[in-house]
Amino acid sequence: MLVLITYDVNTETSAGKTRLRKVAKQCVNYGRRVQNSVFECILDNAQCIMLKSILKDIINEEVDSLRFYYLGNHYKTKVEHIGVNKGVEVDKPLIF
Repeated sequence: MLVLITYDVNTETSAGKTRLRKVAKQCVNYGRRVQNSVFECILDNAQCIMLKSILKDIINEEVDSLRFYYLGNHYKTKVEHIGVNKGVEVDKPLIF
């Protein structure tokens, strides 16, 4: 299923900047960055639970936020893109 993950990490402190880098690094491991704090990830249920747990352990719930949008397996009819499209599709192979 396609899961859209967005986050807002408070970076007013050095600890916040560290959390931001850790969240981004974990998201890169599972999907494709489509905007600064937005990732498209193709995940099965187990991967989704694992990633959510990892990210929840990183953030400070008092000042940061995570959002998960579950677009399902038929996401191609639910996503519309206008403008520059950087990178490869999240569900396509990286081998050229």
